[in-house]
Amino acid sequence: MQVLYMVENQNQGSPNALLQKEFDKTRNLFVFLVHLLHQVALYAEVESQQRSSKNLPDQADLSVNIKVAGNSIVWQTIESESFKKALAIVKPQQWLEGDLVKTLFRNLTESGLYKNYILEESRDKAKEKEILKYIFGSLIIESESTLEYIDEHFSNWEDEGEMMIGFVLNYLQKPGSIDFMDLVGAEKMKFAIDLLQTAIDKKGYTEEVIKPKLNNWDMERIAVIDMILLRLGVCELLYFDTIPTKVTINEYIDLAKEYSTEQSGHFVNGILDNIHKELIGSGKIQKISHKVKEPKK
Repeated sequence: MQVLYMVENQNQGSPNALLQKEFDKTRNLFVFLVHLLHQVALYAEVESQQRSSKNLPDQADLSVNIKVAGNSIVWQTIESESFKKALAIVKPQQWLEGDLVKTLFRNLTESGLYKNYILEESRDKAKEKEILKYIFGSLIIESESTLEYIDEHFSNWEDEGEMMIGFVLNYLQKPGSIDFMDLVGAEKMKFAIDLLQTAIDKKGYTEEVIKPKLNNWDMERIAVIDMILLRLGVCELLYFDTIPTKVTINEYIDLAKEYSTEQSGHFVNGILDNIHKELIGSGKIQKISHKVKEPKK
């Protein structure tokens, strides 16, 4: 939706290049969040070195616990080839400024969960995950100032923040399963490219399908985003036979509600539903059914 808007209204380059740029922004934000999480844990080493280097360190300065800096999940990720490549390309350290990491670490050390964590000598995998989930879920995401900081540095946080939280929590649940260089996957990337190109190639035809359903609406007065969503919806109905029609309509209603006007959800719903009924009646929609196979007896 966003790329199609840019292509048609701002002429900022080739569609595929713009689409890749948007996916790169998603990857960059995810890599930064994981890197930030790691840096908070690793700051225990920095804190220990700084305090022990004082001119007159006391016993507390000399006994800073650094257990969290050796968190097994953090190091499993840092040593993975996928994350190393992502770090080299994204360079997430460029967005770490001021006392962000130090403040988050200091907040961590004041929590009861952290105090219990450092008392245990073992590295129980569940506890390793728990402390990282606490850093991310209770310190980073629950901190208004930290979220403002992320929003200032990443223009896509507002749109993708909820999805990013899910990505990071999924990473913490299964750290070894994440490919930091390919978050989307080949299948979804192909779908995005195909849908974008289809919407561009079939612009004239999809507008011909949409226009008769507008009744007294003037196409020139319809919100640009609404028209783009209708075109994408018609493309999915006609040319993407594996996507159920109900899924298509519901998705574009949700997008209209989120990105367009207050009336857009109702408007897109009515138009797409009308088009859907007509296309079904004329036999132009042919979907592949996905029936669940029953297990063999």
